[in-house]
Amino acid sequence: LSFHHKHKTTMSDEVFPDSVKDFVFDLHDASRRSFIASEEQALYSGTFREITAKYFPNVAWPSPDAISSECGGDELFLALYNELTLRHLQSVKRPNVNDRIEGWHAYRQLFDLLLKEAPEDGAEGKSEKLFLIPEWCFDILHEFLYQFQGFCQFRTTTYCAAAKTADEPEKRSANVSDALEILGQNRDAWAVETVLFYLHRLVAVGTQKNASATYRYLAYFSSVTLSRLECLLGDYKASIAALDVIHDSKAELIAVGEDMKTPEELVNGVFPARLSLAYHSGVSYLMLRRYKDSGAMLGSICLFMQRGFKTGQLRKIPGSEQFNKLFDRMIALLAIISHICPTPILDDSIASIVRDKHANNLSKIEAGEEGYEDLFVFACPKFVNAAVPDYSQALKPGCESTPYGQDAYKLQVKQFMNEMETHATLRKMRSYMTLYTSIGVEKLASFNDMKVEQFESWLTCLKHKMNQLENNDKIGTAMDIHYYVSDNIVHVDEAEKVRRFEDFFMKQIQNNDDVLRQLESIKIEL
Repeated sequence: LSFHHKHKTTMSDEVFPDSVKDFVFDLHDASRRSFIASEEQALYSGTFREITAKYFPNVAWPSPDAISSECGGDELFLALYNELTLRHLQSVKRPNVNDRIEGWHAYRQLFDLLLKEAPEDGAEGKSEKLFLIPEWCFDILHEFLYQFQGFCQFRTTTYCAAAKTADEPEKRSANVSDALEILGQNRDAWAVETVLFYLHRLVAVGTQKNASATYRYLAYFSSVTLSRLECLLGDYKASIAALDVIHDSKAELIAVGEDMKTPEELVNGVFPARLSLAYHSGVSYLMLRRYKDSGAMLGSICLFMQRGFKTGQLRKIPGSEQFNKLFDRMIALLAIISHICPTPILDDSIASIVRDKHANNLSKIEAGEEGYEDLFVFACPKFVNAAVPDYSQALKPGCESTPYGQDAYKLQVKQFMNEMETHATLRKMRSYMTLYTSIGVEKLASFNDMKVEQFESWLTCLKHKMNQLENNDKIGTAMDIHYYVSDNIVHVDEAEKVRRFEDFFMKQIQNNDDVLRQLESIKIEL
């Protein structure tokens, strides 16, 4: 692979500041020789951003060839540098088709070199040759999947743009024609099977007994990324299964700085990774009808973020401008979950935010109007179709306006809405059942405007829809009532409510701490 930075930078590769040379030399030393986490953290999170803002705010960094003398031509480090600087470049300019394909080759080279240096399973542990801080490991994998998602969307958009002018090719722009031709010549670019291969291989090599700390970081963050990928593809069961290695109680502790942490603590220590895991697993649980697990996952991260927003802690994290958007999307998901899952699962403060933000939508739903779709469209991820289309079809008159004849995003929305249509009937049934301790099947069926024969299957359906697998691998229920049918009579018992006094006291303690913190921040001049 040759690196293609030279044509993108206004600063000559031969002439660049000494601070750039010093940065490259120090980062290479920290990652390949000294392995001092604090030094690498300062270089990666601080110095790189400072130099970028000063010299390269809207242009590319020097090419890897130009700085290779500062790292002794270290091939793996040059691949890491290339990924880091390309990531910056794609964040400040809109990538074209060539940029996207170049990004694919950059990641392939990086992962191939990482896997080449990884010890083989069963072999004696090699001396550590690479050290990357957890934040750097996650950023590499997060950007890898972000670019995959962007490429899939670009591929579909380009196909649709070409298909619209199939009957009138003279109206097709040159950019669309060129992009379609390049995509046809690079059908293996960002192939989903190759993306899956790299993520699974990184998980495999990083969970071996002889894996170094860096490869273990890469393994666990790869599982977070794999969970996100499976969610975007609509395989929700695989999305949850990808996280098994993180929740494995038998997993060895990992050295993170001077501390020893579990895989779960490692992921929670890098907030963007924790947020990605919570959001995509929350969506997957929702689509699998595991409403209590989804509510618990999304509710806990929203509660953490709410406190972080109050203290200002989250604003210090790079990329914090995206946190508010994702918080609002998760609150919308919680509005759906709290409405279809009558069992109380949310903290009072989060439940209050849900009511304040989405009272209108929930009122529409109660009135029998559509409201779920608006919430889900706002809150769901941008699903992708990873299949490579036949680009030649986009040039034929009368072709389908979208590749594969369907839109992956609309397909998932339709699947969700099919489920919600069923819940509209079930919610009405439940509302009548909560008013009685016993009621005849015929009478209850008439309330729901159904014949008895038809209604009996709905009684079974309500039980089935609200039964769900829970995190302890046992079948639980999301219902707040218990009912059974005997001699054509529906007997209803209200589920026993567990009064949680500790929640009240913990909330008051938290409020007291917040007040004390505000008082301590007040400067009193005598």
